[in-house]
Amino acid sequence: MRDVFVLGSFTTPFRRAPEKTHHDLTREALEGVLADAGIEASRIDATYFGSAALHVFGQPNIGGQVLLLPLAREGKYPHAAPITNVEGGCATGGLALMAARAAVAAGDCEVALVLGVEKVFLPEAPQKMWELFEGGTDRLHAAEARALYAGKAAFCGGVFEPHPARITILDAVALEASWHMARYGTTKAQLAHVASKNHAHGVKNPNAQYREAMSVEAVLADKGVVGPFTRSMCAPISDGAAAVLVGSREALLSLGSTRPRVRLAAIAAANGTRTSPDMPSVTTFAAKKAFAKAKLTASEVHLAEVHDATAFAEIAATEDLGLCAAGEGGAFAVSGATSHGGRVPVNLSGGLESKGHPLAASGLAMAHELALHLTGRAEARQSGSPGVGLFHNAGGLVGFDEATAVVGLLVREG
Repeated sequence: MRDVFVLGSFTTPFRRAPEKTHHDLTREALEGVLADAGIEASRIDATYFGSAALHVFGQPNIGGQVLLLPLAREGKYPHAAPITNVEGGCATGGLALMAARAAVAAGDCEVALVLGVEKVFLPEAPQKMWELFEGGTDRLHAAEARALYAGKAAFCGGVFEPHPARITILDAVALEASWHMARYGTTKAQLAHVASKNHAHGVKNPNAQYREAMSVEAVLADKGVVGPFTRSMCAPISDGAAAVLVGSREALLSLGSTRPRVRLAAIAAANGTRTSPDMPSVTTFAAKKAFAKAKLTASEVHLAEVHDATAFAEIAATEDLGLCAAGEGGAFAVSGATSHGGRVPVNLSGGLESKGHPLAASGLAMAHELALHLTGRAEARQSGSPGVGLFHNAGGLVGFDEATAVVGLLVREG
């Protein structure tokens, strides 16, 4: 199998953007990633297009073709380059990047485009927003899933009281957080510290949705959502797009770039199976596979972008990825280890909590953030001169697990 490199990456600003269409976001991301790579669109051999919400707009199928072929008619996308549509909830971007990497590694193409486009903010149709996020749960067995959560509530040390105006995922994750707090002594203040840290990181990210610092006290005083979570501990609703171009070593060298090379050393995914929060998570399995493929260990990671749909999700991810021991994620964050300048900075982009979370674009924005740091282009939020970056992109809910999780490792060469 061939080595695969990041040729270029790009993200639009993440925000509520009712004035922007899917076509606007697609065009901006495509033009941005081509400019970043310094490559012509004609060199794209294949595209892996991701969106988790197009069905809400009446486009459940062929989303990539609908959005890219108009650009092909303008000469801005090659007609002959096949478009594969990918959907995996919030993990869509990571899954699409994994597929593109595999195609280049196998020699099926030299240059592959990965594109995630999403519009989630629907102020005139709030019920559609609710349906969209509920679509990330097991709707075919909804009664069984709710019975599982209700039956485990006492074990978790919490309550399961779903509300029609709140998505089930938040209630389930709140139960998991309550269990973690009861089992390990994790505190609400530690959750607030993670959120405060991410909002501080977001201040330095011009593409972040929220760019205002929040103290721990302000996070704690924010509006309650469910369980231990306040509003600022949870990712907002966002519109946006992100793109990554990957290619072979030969494709990279042909560009004549003077940047350090960024090799996509490994990407691995796993499926959620746990029916209780005391079982190993999907992230644990995906991470083990990714580290084995890359021949790296967690101790060699210099910075990470993880799927912090909630502040607790970041604590759990740092533990499950092996960045710290089980039960120590809260204390690890409070120690400053995951802050800018810490031992292993986490979510220097601001994370989903501050940067925003336009579903299919989120995982690609993580890879983009890592590529910036590995090539020394992250400006005010640059974290030294890192050599290994990790991204963790998860999506959906099955039992007490994400339905799928993707872990990728990017390595600087030269």
